[in-house]
Amino acid sequence: MGLDMSRFPSPEHLVSWAKLCPRTIQSGTKNTTGPAGRGNPWLKGALGEAANAAARTDTFLGSRYRRIVKRWDAKALVAVARSILVIAWHLINDPDARYQDLGADWHQRHLNSARKTRNLIRQLQVLGHQVTLAPAA
Repeated sequence: MGLDMSRFPSPEHLVSWAKLCPRTIQSGTKNTTGPAGRGNPWLKGALGEAANAAARTDTFLGSRYRRIVKRWDAKALVAVARSILVIAWHLINDPDARYQDLGADWHQRHLNSARKTRNLIRQLQVLGHQVTLAPAA
């Protein structure tokens, strides 16, 4: 990758160059995913190891891995590796930038509680339950 970041005007360009972005193949109305490509195998390997280590920590990246692995087991490490690469782009591109972890509870703190309540009520109604809510004291 080098330190000449002028080749990558945005983090998306760097992620695309490293072949860590999702690829969609569209034919008519049918969308499928395909192989991302080769990219830089040394960079992908290093990012994969870093993502594997970050997945076991109690940080924002660890919680991101645990949230994604519930839905897409095979893609969770690639998503965390992509996040690490985006963070690295910002740190290299701006010499005054400092990394500050958002915390493992970031997603819980920014959760829309009204939407979550509505979705849980809808799930219970689909299962055949009648739901009545009363505010907690």
